[in-house]
Formats: sequence, C-alpha cells, structure tokens
Amino acid sequence: MNCADLHGFVPAIVTPFTASGDIMEDAFLEIFEHLLSRGASAVCIAGDNGESWSLSAAERGRLVRIAADRAAGRAKIILGVSAPTLDASLNYVRAARENGADALLSMPQTYVLKATDEEILRRFEAIGAEGGLPIVLYNSPRRAGFSMSIDVIERLSEGCNVIGIKESHRDFFHHSHLLDRLADRISVMTGPCHFILPSVPLGARGFIATGPEFTTEAPSTYAALAASPNETYRRTHRQLTGVYEALMGIATWPASFKAALNLIGLPAGLPRDPVMAATGADVDRLRATFDRLGIARAR
Repeated sequence: MNCADLHGFVPAIVTPFTASGDIMEDAFLEIFEHLLSRGASAVCIAGDNGESWSLSAAERGRLVRIAADRAAGRAKIILGVSAPTLDASLNYVRAARENGADALLSMPQTYVLKATDEEILRRFEAIGAEGGLPIVLYNSPRRAGFSMSIDVIERLSEGCNVIGIKESHRDFFHHSHLLDRLADRISVMTGPCHFILPSVPLGARGFIATGPEFTTEAPSTYAALAASPNETYRRTHRQLTGVYEALMGIATWPASFKAALNLIGLPAGLPRDPVMAATGADVDRLRATFDRLGIARAR
C-alpha cells in the first residue's frame, strides 16, 4: 500500500460482540461488505470503533485474515496497532504482517500523556522496522492525551515508511496548517466528520471518520460534493455534524455507534467489557436524531 492508495472513504469498522463477549465473525463480514458497497477504498480494523483496547493480537490477526480473504483485492486492510508499550504494539504489528494487512494505523504511545519528540520518533522507527508495512499515523489528542506537532509529523513523514495520517485534532487551525505543509507529501485523512467537506478542497485526500456510514449521500461522492457546494453539500454536512454530535454525547464509546448501526439494520452487536450497551433511552435519542436529519432507519 502506498500514499496514492490511501484516499476517499476509509471507515474504522466495529467489532460485533455477543453478550458473552465473543466475536461475531459473520456479522463483522456483513458490515464489512456494507462498507465496501458504500465506496470504502480501505477498512481500518481494531481502531477506536473496533474496541481495540479489548482485542488480543490473535483476535486482530483473525479479523485481518477474514477481511483480507473477503476483500479479495477490492479494498485495502489496515490494522490498528496503538498501545502504551512498544512490545504490545509490535505484537500487533506481527499479527498484521502474518495475516495479510496492507498497512498499520498507529497513535504514538497512548496513555503516557506526554512524550518527547525523540520518544515518538523512536516508537515509529521501531514499528516501521518490525513489520515492513507502511504506517498511517493517528493523531488524536483526546485519545492519546497529547498532540503530535506538525513539526514531528513532518519528521515522521521523512522516514519510518509513513504514507499518511488520520488527523483527529479538534482545532481546524491545526488541520489547515497540516494540509498547507504536508498535503503534497503524505495522504492527510480527516478524522472529525464535521471537518470532512471543508477539508477536501484544502487538500485532504479522504477521511477515516465516524458518521459517513449514515448520510443520505454515499461517502464516495463527498469529493464531488466538496468541489461545488450546493444544497446536497449542506444537507450532507448537517447530517455529518448532527450524527457526530449525537454519537459523541451518548453512552460510552462506541456503544452509541453500535446502537446507531443496529438502527440502520447492520448487526453491530454489543460492546465488550468494560463498555456497557446503550440504554433504551439512548436509542430513543438516536432515533429522534435520525428522524430530524432525514436518515433512514431499518423497519
């Protein structure tokens, strides 16, 4: 996988679990096929949506294998390998390499709250050396506890086999400066879904975001929408913004996202411990949001 392959709609897929915590492989593949039908060019496994904190290296490898076999070249497979310790990340890297992943998605060392530039660089050098797979950086200050500076992102882009970044900073100034400096060198993929349509004309090549699964327009059409804003552009942006606000304000992530997928007829199952499922009242709020935004629900 190279920089040119990282573009368009790249969803982070959920991992459907039963009430006892078992992975529902058939449900996972049904959702995987749905995402490809919506125009996904690649799919991220074991990201935040996939409850990566609960997945072992063996489980990640198994999900990569069944996804790669099902995709049969129709989409690239990216595995999340973020972890607090390097040893844990490298175990995930080996699972990716051995089971057919095309690339890795990684934050810097999570839960450290602060890492020096040299610590971050050393972490990604080790990940790149271990797997021989291309890396998609993941900058999520809310998840990691700190933000990678654009200077550090630039240094990483000059080595470590980095092909792109999922940029989830909530400050659009940061996005603007990142795109201005690096959009011609790596694939900048937008994280917050309400930044998708504004970011595309500024040089973002796509998005790894939660929310496009629900919009009336297929995510694969967003680039065309952003090129000539009209009422469809505005409706799609309202849907992205409204869905994202609702999902972020309900239950513990990704319980609300799974409940929303279940509402549109996709078998997202339940969260795995320690996350509890969305309540009936939570689901009612999601229904009301969908109805207000004109998003179709399963009957």
